[in-house]
Amino acid sequence: MSKSTFKILFYLRKNQVNKEGKVCIMIRLSVNGDVSQFSSKLDLEAELWDVKLGKAAGNSQKSRQLNNLLDDIHTSLKNHYHDIEIHETSVTAEKVRNAFLGFSTKQCTLLELFRKHNDDARKLVGINKTEATLAKYDRAYRRVEEFMKAQYNITDIALKEINHMFITDFGTYLRTVSKCNENTTAKFMQTFRMIILLAKNNGWIFNDPFSNYKIRLKRVDRGYLTDQEIQQVLEKDFDSKRLEQVRDVFIFSCFTGLAYIDVKQLTANNICTSFDGKQWIMTHRQKTDTPVNVPLLNIPLTILKKYEGELPKGQLLPVLSNQKLNSYLKEIADLCGIQKNVTFHLARHTFATTTTLSKGVPIETVSKMLGHTNIRTTQIYARITNEKISRDMQLLSSKLEEIEKVALNKQYI
Repeated sequence: MSKSTFKILFYLRKNQVNKEGKVCIMIRLSVNGDVSQFSSKLDLEAELWDVKLGKAAGNSQKSRQLNNLLDDIHTSLKNHYHDIEIHETSVTAEKVRNAFLGFSTKQCTLLELFRKHNDDARKLVGINKTEATLAKYDRAYRRVEEFMKAQYNITDIALKEINHMFITDFGTYLRTVSKCNENTTAKFMQTFRMIILLAKNNGWIFNDPFSNYKIRLKRVDRGYLTDQEIQQVLEKDFDSKRLEQVRDVFIFSCFTGLAYIDVKQLTANNICTSFDGKQWIMTHRQKTDTPVNVPLLNIPLTILKKYEGELPKGQLLPVLSNQKLNSYLKEIADLCGIQKNVTFHLARHTFATTTTLSKGVPIETVSKMLGHTNIRTTQIYARITNEKISRDMQLLSSKLEEIEKVALNKQYI
């Protein structure tokens, strides 16, 4: 860091005389030509001021007392200047002035900033934030609050006091006390790091305590249903109407790839006749606002017709809360003899793998229908099944018949 030029000057504001005939002693700070002027809260008769020395003239007790106070102010200003120069990326006259006047003594705290961040996000729900995103922020806030109380018996902490040990302690707390798995812990840490970066970007801290901390997300294979398992679910007769409705919504997603929230918000306005004269779903993903255009196959079309005009408020499908839906899906899996952790999101993976990719639909097309902006995201959803490998290799074998004959004639095979 280059050395700054710092100057302190005391002078009188002679154009403003108080009732006692005194004028205010002003302070002028200069840092690299940047100037800040403010009152010292001290005053003096103008004739008792030594302009050249910038202090009270003479050796009277009154002058000595005043000059001692000015010396103290001078020392304090220099100390603030050096402290800012050491700990911050830049030093300005205004920063020194604010530190001296006590404007910077109140340090911004972690939970204070976290609350502001979440309150700002709350105002943006429905604009560019979702309720689910806000809920994620609020859960992370509560986890940090609980951690500080349990680990350090404190209700908040200054941002400048957060160090690498605080970060690692929080990670350990999440894995042990909160019993979070590796990925849940990583997601909490990602949200926490976002708050720390917000503090850093605003100049409230200057070192990133996350600089040597690695947040690791473990790739999880969520699985998918096979054609046989989909058929089992389709053919199963349920005594409960509720289970039947849950099955229908789940199968609809298996053949459209829509996420839970996008199925829930689907209306007649999202069903359009496209250029090919067929019915398409045309919507935007709530999570990313990316466009999603999916041609409706016969199975999802049949499901839509089943509930046409049967539901209130323009709903197309009887979608329960995500929690209830997943609970009923586990019951459906048990009744169908499916030994997998069946959740609604599994339908999206099934669409990518079983319904499309394994049937020869190119991954670029699958990615577009899923509303992904990056094909690498699609690769997480879509797997190459053994059936697809078998079909592809059979196709390859048919194309190699001629060269195989040559090889046979040469007795290579």
